[in-house]
Amino acid sequence: MTQYQLLNALLHFLCFFMGAGIGSFLNVVIYRLPRGISVNQPRRSFCPACKYQIPWHHNIPLLSWLLLRGKCANCGAGISARYFGVELLTGLLFYGIFWRVGGDWALIREWGPQVLLLWLFASLLVAGSFIDIEHFILPHEITIGGTLLGLAGATWVPAMMGEALHLRGFMMALASAALGLGGLWLVVELGKLAFGRKKLRFDFPTAWSVTQPDENEPPVVTLGEEKTGWADIFSRASDRMIITAPALSVNERSYENVVAELWMEKLKVRIQGGGLEEFALENVTHLQGTTTNIIIPREAMGFGDVLLLMMIGSFTGWKCVLFTVLAASVLGTLIAGLSRLLGRSEWGQKIPFGPYLAAGAMIWVFGGPEILEWYMGLLRHRA
Repeated sequence: MTQYQLLNALLHFLCFFMGAGIGSFLNVVIYRLPRGISVNQPRRSFCPACKYQIPWHHNIPLLSWLLLRGKCANCGAGISARYFGVELLTGLLFYGIFWRVGGDWALIREWGPQVLLLWLFASLLVAGSFIDIEHFILPHEITIGGTLLGLAGATWVPAMMGEALHLRGFMMALASAALGLGGLWLVVELGKLAFGRKKLRFDFPTAWSVTQPDENEPPVVTLGEEKTGWADIFSRASDRMIITAPALSVNERSYENVVAELWMEKLKVRIQGGGLEEFALENVTHLQGTTTNIIIPREAMGFGDVLLLMMIGSFTGWKCVLFTVLAASVLGTLIAGLSRLLGRSEWGQKIPFGPYLAAGAMIWVFGGPEILEWYMGLLRHRA
């Protein structure tokens, strides 16, 4: 084997294990960022159960989890397979991007900057996806911070946008980010109008209440045996939950056969005959009753998804934005439908959309233009 061949083989090896090492850091981000813990302090990873700071020889990407059989070496507590999965996924993505864009040591100056930016892009998507799966949030550090990195990257490497000039690369990235932000925001608003209400009917009066067990935490809505967080129902001031209530108790007042409208900051009680009473929720200390019919507001998707698509546009351009929305919708429909048919989830269950957007964006990176060209060829053939 020549020295040139040896360098190429070593480069292939290093790209995968570099990705696995970055995946190890992403596990830190996924665990700490949504919990408000610094990703720098403590510097070492620690066991979530016993807080033991893990030494380097027990923190080798992929190998340590396998050799320790997914357990903490100090306390024996189980370590989630997610840690191994993130490292493996990131390693495969890094190698796949290198294979797709680069692949030759002699041409590293040509493909190196673009590969670095796509590695950064993939890392942001992996971290955001797993945080969204676990916590149903997409932190601004990833979406907005990632957008700024994407704009800077397109200015540095305008080829990311298919441009040759640095300024044109920046302007195209900015326009693509705006398309992602504005386009998906419009989808969210239209989805709210079309599908923004969930109607439930009960054969017999069912108990419901609003309580706040901890004054430092948002209230909890209880319907029968099911408890739902306040933020899962109310995301904007115009959201309202409409309850047909055979019986209702507000503070020390009691009502029969009324319709209650629960808003983010107020309660309206419509009494038979046209009367209306309104309460500021900050003054309501007791709220419970029964219901036979309830309408619950719901979002088509969260605003974090809108910001994620903005970030995707800043890295990959406007064509990827459109492709990602379509691919994510198809993937989400297929996977959610299959899960429900197999009994793994329930209709109406909250499902994070961020991972589907991330998957759609990565499909574009690995073959989106070819898929788009193939599809357009089918349309031209039919015409």
